This record gives sequence, structure tokens and C-alpha cells, in this order.
Amino acid sequence: MRTGRGPLYLRHLTPGAATAMELLPLDVERWCTAADAVDTDVLRRCGGPVLDVGCGPGRMVAALAARGIPALGVDISPAAVARTRRLGGSALRRSVFDRLPRERRWGTVLLMDGNVGIGGDPVTLLARLRDVVRPGGRLLAEAAGDDVDERLTVRVEDAHGRHGRPFPWARVGVTALLHAASVTGWIVTGRWTAEARPFVELHRPNAGPDRHGGPHEEHAGCEDESATGPEEARAAGPGDESAARPEDGSAAGPEGESAATSLPAGRRRP
Repeated sequence: MRTGRGPLYLRHLTPGAATAMELLPLDVERWCTAADAVDTDVLRRCGGPVLDVGCGPGRMVAALAARGIPALGVDISPAAVARTRRLGGSALRRSVFDRLPRERRWGTVLLMDGNVGIGGDPVTLLARLRDVVRPGGRLLAEAAGDDVDERLTVRVEDAHGRHGRPFPWARVGVTALLHAASVTGWIVTGRWTAEARPFVELHRPNAGPDRHGGPHEEHAGCEDESATGPEEARAAGPGDESAARPEDGSAAGPEGESAATSLPAGRRRP
């Protein structure tokens, strides 16, 4: 990912996995270029501020920043975070399951490039993101191109067989994504496919009790700002004064970098 070129693969280590492919190619070149027409259609649906979960090399965050929309990328890969910042975007090196800035105040959360698989359990991930977005906010998620629902253990490999540590992952098609959305309280407001890439738009309800039994509060999560200091505030850019940039590394992959641009070393619960 440092060079913007592949090949990189996900190797399935789970015995008896349903997929016929032991190696799943990762579209590194596309991730490392500017947002394409399909991405741009997703960007038009974003209301700020935007949180890009598993932002990878930062094409979406950079495109949002160029449009003047406050956006923050989160990724566990130091190379991904550095590349996002070089493109002019704001990025935080942290797991989505750790404490994040602006909890319950994000207008849009993005799960691009199959990142609905982060942590290996889409129900847990969507429940977490429901707690991150504000009431009435949206989640734009890209599903797998085929109708799959797999829980896997995988690792990232390059063409020379160099690899990172195993981590849990999921491959989730539209049907499984809609099911996970239903059981975690999201409302489906749109779905479309562009150039064989399927997407789902979900909204968090505006009113009513949340999953924890309490009322929705538009400004919940304000205390998160106290966890950040001057350096973190500078990293956030205009409108994102609470963003931070700590976290230790995880899942060293090929060439000593984190396992992949958008892939986690494993799920960590809040």
C-alpha cells in the first residue's frame, strides 16, 4: 500500500469455508487512486460530518475534504493513516471498537470496500456504528458482490507469500447486510448497484429509546473531546476539533506495515 500497487490478497484460513477461493484479491490500485464515479455517487449521499471506517489510503476522506465536508478516517494501519494525511484528509489510527471522537454526533458513517467485514461479525459492527452516528444519521455500506454470509479467519499476503497475523473477517452480501441492519435497529432507506458494486443506505431512527434503553440525545458523546489534546485537535482539521491520533500498531503485514489498508487485526470491543 505504500507504493499504491498490489498484488495483495486475503488468504482464507478458516477450515471448511464456503467460498471456493482460498485467495481473495484486494483491489489496492483502485483504493489508492482518486475517487471514481461509483465513489462519487456515494459521496453525494453524505451529510457531514463523515466518519470513514477502515479508510485505507484515504481516497474518500480526501474527496470529502476537497468538497468542504468535515470528514475523519479511522484505520489501524499507520501507512493508511499517513497516506490519507498526505492527500489532505484527516485520519486517526484507531480501531472502530475503541473510543472515537464525536460519538453519537456523526452525520454519516462510511463502510466502503467490504469493510462491513471488520471484526468478523457484522451485527456487532453495525450495533457499534449505531452508537457512533447521531439520531437521524446514515450509514452507507458496500456489500460483497455475491450473496454470501461468511465468518472467516484470514490473513493478508503479498505475491511473495509474506503475510501478517491472522484476524477475524466476514464476507457479507446484501441479504446478510440487510439482516444485520434489521436486528441492530437500522432503517433501510436505499439500495443500489453500480459497476457490480452493491450498496445499502441505512438510517438511525430520529426518536425513541436507543439500544441501551435511554433516550436519544443529539449531543451525547461531547465528553469525548476531553480525551484529546492540542495535537489531536490539529489532526482533525476544520470542524473536527475532537479527532485524535494515538494507538499502538497491530497485525504487521508485508513490508512491515499493518495487514492491509482497510483491514483490522481483530475485533476489540469498547
